[in-house]
Amino acid sequence: MELDINELLNFSPLIKTFTFNAWIVSGFTPISRGSSLDYYINRPNGMKGYIINLTLRGQGRAKVGENTLQYEENDLLLFPPGVPHQYGRDEHSEYWDHLWIYFIPRPYWLDWLKWDKNILGIGKTRVTEPVKQAHLRELFYEVIRHNSDDAPLSEALAMNALERLILACFQLQPVSNHHAHDPRINAVCDYLNDHIDEELKVEKLASMVFLSPSRLAHLFKKDLGVTIYAWREQQRINRARLLIQSTLLPIFKIAQSVGYSDPVYFTKIFRKHNGIPPAEYKKRYEKMNNLPGNQTLKPGKR
Repeated sequence: MELDINELLNFSPLIKTFTFNAWIVSGFTPISRGSSLDYYINRPNGMKGYIINLTLRGQGRAKVGENTLQYEENDLLLFPPGVPHQYGRDEHSEYWDHLWIYFIPRPYWLDWLKWDKNILGIGKTRVTEPVKQAHLRELFYEVIRHNSDDAPLSEALAMNALERLILACFQLQPVSNHHAHDPRINAVCDYLNDHIDEELKVEKLASMVFLSPSRLAHLFKKDLGVTIYAWREQQRINRARLLIQSTLLPIFKIAQSVGYSDPVYFTKIFRKHNGIPPAEYKKRYEKMNNLPGNQTLKPGKR
């Protein structure tokens, strides 16, 4: 299916504005020399989530410190969290049109986000086969279209399409895709996410995957880089942030729904991860999105 550029323009910064306090944000950015979008995006501290983009036409350039990375049509880029960067149209090209998705990954995606080629901390993959080029473009478009829709299950459909896109990109990594996470760790992560409000007992988790508690703790830290408790805490705060953005629940109810019976302790943990307490986070989110005090938008819908 050939992408309709006129339809894609509905998802560009020419038509709408974007903020990034959401699980997923996506769009199409057409840049031509001297246009209103012809400037470098500068993120000296990187982003909290990942950005993946696909160049449709022309060339772009990313700057990391004194170094540069160029990319052109059918090049995929993956910007991991915290990687400082500037990017925009390459000065030698008349255009840089690209599709992009910003996202906070589901925990079991992390191993699929390790690409073979990594330049200046940025993953890069060139897609040469026409069939694969078309398939990736369609997946990008599916994510963008669902992410901009207000229909029931649109966010779930966008995340589903994004997972298929991430897998398709991972299949292009002949080295990395042979080193996936231990499936027992994936099973533990899935269980923790499905029971996020429950007390954590490592012994129970270990028995589920037929490991000793110490062996599970070792494998978990080795695969994900953090302890089971630290990982679960991050997932709880991620879930709380999403609920603040997308529901009318009071803060103490949100705290309970993610497993914190003490609102004061929840506020302390939330501040540790976000720099501000949950009530202030809610006010800033509403102000950023021009929302009345008791109205919230579905995350990702701008």
